[in-house]
Amino acid sequence: MADNLAHRCISCTLFIYCLMGGQFMKLLNSVYPGMIRPCRRYLHAILLMVLFMVPCVSLAQDQAAKPAQALDVGIYVSPPFVMGKDGHYSGMAIDLWQAVAEQEGFATRYRRFQNLQDLLKATETGEVAVAVTNLTITQDRALKLAFTQPWYDAGLRIMVRSTGAGNFWDVIDGLKESGHLRVYAWLGFVILMATILMTLFDRRFDKEFPKRWREGLAESFYHVMSIASSGKSTRKNLFNWVGRIWSGIWMACGIAVVAYLTSSVTSVMTKISLTREVNSLADLPGRTVGVFSGSVAEQYVLRLGIAAIPYEGIEDAVEGMMRDDVDAIVGDAPVLEYHAFSHPNLPVSVVGNIFHPDKYGFAVSHGSPLERVLTVRILGLHESGKVQELRMRYFGHEP
Repeated sequence: MADNLAHRCISCTLFIYCLMGGQFMKLLNSVYPGMIRPCRRYLHAILLMVLFMVPCVSLAQDQAAKPAQALDVGIYVSPPFVMGKDGHYSGMAIDLWQAVAEQEGFATRYRRFQNLQDLLKATETGEVAVAVTNLTITQDRALKLAFTQPWYDAGLRIMVRSTGAGNFWDVIDGLKESGHLRVYAWLGFVILMATILMTLFDRRFDKEFPKRWREGLAESFYHVMSIASSGKSTRKNLFNWVGRIWSGIWMACGIAVVAYLTSSVTSVMTKISLTREVNSLADLPGRTVGVFSGSVAEQYVLRLGIAAIPYEGIEDAVEGMMRDDVDAIVGDAPVLEYHAFSHPNLPVSVVGNIFHPDKYGFAVSHGSPLERVLTVRILGLHESGKVQELRMRYFGHEP
């Protein structure tokens, strides 16, 4: 429609120009001599103006009538970069994409993927036009996909379960594995036999000893446990110097029992603390860690020879750590930090410094015209301060 209007305007202008260049100009020259040249200059200027304005009007009309380009955008939920469900998504990566899409006039259709592997494959094959999440740029991925200008600097960190030195049942298991529980059972048997023998002995030789069996056993048990727990004897001397010697032997045995109990429990608790404590990457060998399926963290820990269990997302990984399926979780630092901060009731903490630094970017298939378009727009958002604004909104500081 705009092309037809332009053609009509140009045709009419040329017709008027030809008409005025004929009999009209002769008549004008006869009435007003010397006016032909100025009139022709004005006519030329009007013609050039029409020829210039009509295409501009046509282009503006075409752009106004052109519908927004609809894009299938693949996403992977990874708070705080991609959050939400059922088509209602938010997060830093989503907000950044919306800013780019608004500038380019893109209409977005989000498609959620359960793991990074499926998202990367769909982007590579063109099933989706662009992958939007905290997607780490790596050499292996760059061989299959084209990445935009990076928009976030990150790295990997470690999340652990905050359980201290171990709970009661951890200590019991440790005592059992080290063989101390068997020794405790023998000590209990010895205490029981000592209580019975001492009761029989006192009933025979101590006239002041309780005559009822229940009271007598309780009195002897208290005396035996006093020696076993504190090394002190409350028994009176019945046999002069011989009794004193036996009392001293009993006290030495009690001190030995107390020392053994204290050292055995302390050693087991120390072992549990050292075994479970993870503070850095150097503490991970020999342990099993949780990772996100298809992530850079999974490739990294497997390359180091560390046993790993893949999970679909942060929620599943934390649940696995709570069940003691894994000893720690290795993942993107901002994702782990945000989860720990937003779930203060969970007994988890993020430890150690950032290692394996990396950068995030959007991904498209090789040869896609979106690569340059998105890169230019992201650079512009960097320069305008929009990216920094989003960082402050979701993290409160610049990483």
